[in-house]
Amino acid sequence: MFTTRPELAGTFGMVASTHWLATAAGMAVLEDGGNAFDAAVAAGFVLQVVEPHLNGPGGEVPAVFVTAQDQAPKVLCGQGTAPAGATSAHFRELGLELVPGTGFLPATVPGAFGAWLALLRDHGTKRLRDVLRFAIDYAGAGHPLSPSAAAAIASVEPMFREHWLTSAPVWLPSGRVPEAGRLFRNPVLATTYRHILIEAESAGADRETQIEAALSSWYAGSVAAAIEKFCQLPVLDDSGRRHAGVLTGADLAGWRASYEEPVRLDFRGWTVCKVGGWSQGPTLLAQLGMLDALGELPPLGSADLVHRVVEVAKLAFADREAWYGDVPDVPLAGLLSRQYAARRAGLVGDTASLELRPGAPAGRAPRLPEYLRRGMVPGGRAGTAGAPGLGEPTVSPRGTTRGDTCHVDVVDRWGNMISATPSGGWLQSSPVVPGLGFCLGTRAQMFWLEEGLPNSLAPGKRPRSTLSPTLALRGGSPVLAFGTPGGDQQDQWQLGFFLNHAVFGLNLQAAIDAPTWHTTAFPSSFCPRRTALGEVVVEDRLGPRVIEDLAKRGHRVVRSGPWSLGRLSAVSRDPDSGLLRAAANPRGMFGYAAGR
Repeated sequence: MFTTRPELAGTFGMVASTHWLATAAGMAVLEDGGNAFDAAVAAGFVLQVVEPHLNGPGGEVPAVFVTAQDQAPKVLCGQGTAPAGATSAHFRELGLELVPGTGFLPATVPGAFGAWLALLRDHGTKRLRDVLRFAIDYAGAGHPLSPSAAAAIASVEPMFREHWLTSAPVWLPSGRVPEAGRLFRNPVLATTYRHILIEAESAGADRETQIEAALSSWYAGSVAAAIEKFCQLPVLDDSGRRHAGVLTGADLAGWRASYEEPVRLDFRGWTVCKVGGWSQGPTLLAQLGMLDALGELPPLGSADLVHRVVEVAKLAFADREAWYGDVPDVPLAGLLSRQYAARRAGLVGDTASLELRPGAPAGRAPRLPEYLRRGMVPGGRAGTAGAPGLGEPTVSPRGTTRGDTCHVDVVDRWGNMISATPSGGWLQSSPVVPGLGFCLGTRAQMFWLEEGLPNSLAPGKRPRSTLSPTLALRGGSPVLAFGTPGGDQQDQWQLGFFLNHAVFGLNLQAAIDAPTWHTTAFPSSFCPRRTALGEVVVEDRLGPRVIEDLAKRGHRVVRSGPWSLGRLSAVSRDPDSGLLRAAANPRGMFGYAAGR
């Protein structure tokens, strides 16, 4: 089968990511004797520099990984929590019905830095300088600016000039929008990282001592102090008004990255592992459970397959809306049970559903936010006046790519494997913190201000994230790590890839290259919470007959172009032979895999 590029194969190591410079940095670390975790950290920091419209130091990162010594998958949680001052009462006093998607109010504790360093400290082998040097070099000496980054800067140029004045010196060098393909520098960020390295290496010669000193510098030192000071200034957000933030140095000092057990589901000889119910990760497992209950899958590329997968996705994401959040009583055992999957699968009919239908696991009645029950989302609510910035820079309901998140997968010759999805801290969503060279994240926009919901805003709570890396096992051995950017679409595009590979037998590259689709028939996780009941966005390569068939079934089909949906990457390892493989997405023309 023709693919846009070969599936890579080798025995030494593989790195796949959404940007070729990050992949190259990760591979350089492997070649220098580092392991998969060293390589992932190096790639992660480079992604912050070369894809600043997709992620940044002020963002977050969850990961799923295994080590060569312990083949039991673990989740690394690099999602920062809501500040102590982030209460529903505070937002209501400001006259807000939703958490804004831009500015300071949706800021959570920046978790990416702490998570990457925790991974390096606990499972890596390299010193901080060894993995951070690539990001420092690209920030200080420059990197070729991607067309999507240049377009993102252009889209919010007026905001930088009129309101977010600290962003202009960084993103508008020489007073104008930088050109795609030209060298772009962020010397302020390079200086921030150099200062952290100086403090870290001044703490002692020991590797772990240096990492701990760097963490202290970030979360309890100069970085935290600069963030707290800047957040006290009111800035314009997409409510159309100016608001100060509530994130403080104490919030940063009280947070550290953590580890937890993944959520699992067995599916036709595979065990798929995801981040827990504080993320949307279990929706992938719920979709697999319902598809399993429906029996043999229709043929690859058929309208029957697309219809079935879309209808299953609607049910899984309706349950996400009613049940998921950072609370201890998310009923995942019930939501992922075979009995519940069979009941939910029974709702899949021959025509498109035009309803949001959450279920009742273990007899518990579902509760949707009042904002949704009032019917404010279906049809696409315009949101707020002014609408400066871009809340979540992900794929629009019409399939137009405005940017999104990042992803990186790594596997090494020893059997270490990781899938990580960094995001947040987008240049177009919050002003640059003076003296630091980066923006704060805006992930708290995913919370509801209504109280009593699993995803209600509360201090110290993680927002229900869309970030959703995946690791899969066969016969108890880890064999596959994969993921994609894309906000609410992540676990739909990943489902298509996984079915292509695990069920239909396509190799990693062919599974990524195959035509894909997604539905927007559930509320967006991002302000202003739009939805489009019945809508299915498809790549034209599905073919006119399939697209026409879907329309006849009642789907509101939107054609998004031939190569437009998803930015998947993947790595795999055969536990018997040790053969490693990798692939990356040609869409967007920046994702690449490397290995030998």
